[in-house]
Amino acid sequence: MHELGIVFHTIRTIEEVAAGQGLTRVGSVTLELGEVSGAIPQELVSCWDWAVNRTELLRGAPLKIETLPAVTHCEGCGEDYPTVAHGRICPHCGSEKTWLLRGSEISIKEIEAI
Repeated sequence: MHELGIVFHTIRTIEEVAAGQGLTRVGSVTLELGEVSGAIPQELVSCWDWAVNRTELLRGAPLKIETLPAVTHCEGCGEDYPTVAHGRICPHCGSEKTWLLRGSEISIKEIEAI
């Protein structure tokens, strides 16, 4: 379950940001989760709920997740297309010379201070 590792890393990052900004309590955290990141949103929330209640800074703070659509670029024709719907083969020209533009990332979008 790599979701727990993601949660621990996120909490450490938030603690560093909070220390630098003088925050003593966080009300909520919003993560941007790429559609093909491999992380399962429900598992992230479950791990989050367990982990944050062990910290003073984040106790009770909900985790909000915004899904970022995966988009692939085709070198053959220059078009971008939805990755999940079409996979690695370009639906415009049939080329296999494609690469993922976005949709695999996990990032902290917002930390709400209270």
